[in-house]
Amino acid sequence: MQLTRVGPSSDGAAEVDLLQGHIRGILESIGEDPTREGLLRTPVRAAKALQFLTQGYHQNLQTLINDAVFTTTNNEMVIVRDIELYSLCEHHLLPFTGRVHVAYLPNGKVLGLSKIPRIVDMFARRLQIQENLTEQIGACVQAVTGAAGVGVVIEAQHLCAMMRGVEKQNSSMTTSIMLGRFRDDPRTRQEFLTLIRN
Repeated sequence: MQLTRVGPSSDGAAEVDLLQGHIRGILESIGEDPTREGLLRTPVRAAKALQFLTQGYHQNLQTLINDAVFTTTNNEMVIVRDIELYSLCEHHLLPFTGRVHVAYLPNGKVLGLSKIPRIVDMFARRLQIQENLTEQIGACVQAVTGAAGVGVVIEAQHLCAMMRGVEKQNSSMTTSIMLGRFRDDPRTRQEFLTLIRN
C-alpha cells in the first residue's frame, strides 16, 4: 500500500476553477439556473468544499508525522478513542460519518497523540469505502510505529443508505482490522474491544 503522496497540488486556484466549471454544469444538467441569486456563488463554494474534503490526496505522510515518533520502554496498549470521521463514499459522492478507535502495542516507539487523528483524516479525506479506510489506517499506524500489534474499529452511518437506495435511517456499519498481536492473541483483542465500549 502506498503511504505517501506527492505534496499539495501546484495550483489550488486552478483546481477550484476547474471544479467550478464542472459544478456549474451539474447544476444546469439537473434543471437549475446557476445565474439565479441563491446559486451565484454555489460553484465556487462547492468547489472549495470538495477541495477540502479530498485534500488527503495531496498530503504527505512524512510531513504529517513530522518526526513525532518517540522512543519508549512502555509496551502496554495505547488507545485513541472516538476520533470523529467524515468522508465521502466513492460510489455516490455522499458523506459517511462516524467515529474511529485506534489502538497499538508499542514496540520501542510511540506516536505523538495528535498524529493518529491526522492519519485518520488523511485517508478519510479521499473518496473511500469504509472497509478500505479501516485497512489503510491500520497499515499506516503499523508502518509508522513498528508496533507489535494494531487494532482499528470504525463505526459509521452512510448517507447513501439513509437518503437514497434502501433509505434506512438508523442503519450503521462497523468495520475492523486486527494486526499482529491483536489478530493472534484473543485476550489482547478482547481488551481492546472492551476498552472502546466503556
